[in-house]
Amino acid sequence: MKRVAIYARVSTADRNQTVENQLRDLQAVASRMDWIIVATFTDEGISGAKGRDRRPGYDSLLKGVARKDFDLIAAWSICRLGRSLPDLVGFLGDIQSKGVDLYVHTQGLDTSTPSGAMMFQMLSVFSSYERAMIRERILSGLRRSTKKSGRKPMADDRVEAIRRSLRDGVGIRATARLHKASTTTVTKIARESVKAIAA
Repeated sequence: MKRVAIYARVSTADRNQTVENQLRDLQAVASRMDWIIVATFTDEGISGAKGRDRRPGYDSLLKGVARKDFDLIAAWSICRLGRSLPDLVGFLGDIQSKGVDLYVHTQGLDTSTPSGAMMFQMLSVFSSYERAMIRERILSGLRRSTKKSGRKPMADDRVEAIRRSLRDGVGIRATARLHKASTTTVTKIARESVKAIAA
């Protein structure tokens, strides 16, 4: 029998959704599949765009993954886990490395099945492509602005590190302090990231 952890999340924008609704659906699936629910983690009123440090339930879930406390994670929807494809694929990579599978109720995704495993591989490919495209757009934009100002361009690895901090929910000022960059530069990188994703 599979040991299962359930994760449920609602943000303040989810007016028609509650943690209880998600838990009820997932508990019904667990009962049908003869899964043993060994842990339940929830985050209420928290956006999926927030980093792990701002989502205590999600953080506890990942600590359980690291300890191999369960065999499978059940979530109501993919968007409950995160808001971006790279974040989701990173999450899937982390749990897969520990031998933990993922079941997503509304999308019918189960990485313990051959079709679910194939879907995971496709997500990884698309995520890598998306990251490469976003990175190229950001660097291209920074090169253009640097040419106009006459300043030496920032090293690619520094730009990537700043982007990673921003994606993890670290604020502009804190990111600037962390990477010894000006708030203007960090703001510019943040804007370029938004434009690249929207393009």
